[in-house]
Amino acid sequence: MQLVTSNLRHLRKHASLTQAQLAEKLEIKRSLVGAYEEGRAEPKLSTLINVARFFDVSLDDLITRDLVHEAPAGSANGAGRVNGGNLRVLAITVDQEEKENIELVPYKASAGYLNGYADAEFIEELPRFRLPMLGTGGTYRAFEISGDSMLPIASGTVIVGRFIEDWSQIKDGTPCIIVSQKEGVVFKRLFNKIQEAATLRLHSDNPVYSPYEVHVEDVVEIWEARSYISSTFPIADLSLDKLTSIVLDLQKDVQKLKKAE
Repeated sequence: MQLVTSNLRHLRKHASLTQAQLAEKLEIKRSLVGAYEEGRAEPKLSTLINVARFFDVSLDDLITRDLVHEAPAGSANGAGRVNGGNLRVLAITVDQEEKENIELVPYKASAGYLNGYADAEFIEELPRFRLPMLGTGGTYRAFEISGDSMLPIASGTVIVGRFIEDWSQIKDGTPCIIVSQKEGVVFKRLFNKIQEAATLRLHSDNPVYSPYEVHVEDVVEIWEARSYISSTFPIADLSLDKLTSIVLDLQKDVQKLKKAE
């Protein structure tokens, strides 16, 4: 059962789960998970089946293949599975009470996030905090946005998003953080085109920016915006139209300056 021991430890760590968290998912005692991973006890067949189902690997792969050094037939972590997109691992961190943190992805770290989103060590290095008012349901992550495409939410605002597992259930107009290989980390309103075209249509609140579509195969993660943190207060009695006009005027001024150079 040496392969089971190493495979279980590998799958749990790759999914960024503590022994206590995995034990809760499998409805067994935490001490048993430790015993299985250290080779001090052998899991029952029913437990092996539950482990295989949870990590989305076949029972045969779990007990006969070295998953530490080769990719399993399926992908790990039932918590990271989504309909309409690629299977993925969702790396997380927890506090001393085993409660999930909110990791902050600063704008400068956005490019690195595309490579490190499933890397537990990368996620561990991010700043993290907790917002009790969000409750305990779901996994949250915070992203610092850049640009004026979602005015009046200003550049530099931190958007706190809740991880969406099933993309097919996203309602049109939902504000989300979308992480994709081509676009990077962006904040947009989503319009669901998965069923008819396997795409998501991204809209900006600032009408200066045109909508565009991304294919679901290019999308890595989606986080539904649930809150935001900003050091910039909204300007009183300034409508979105006025904000757009200001932006357009600024863009014209920039163009004039470039021509004058």
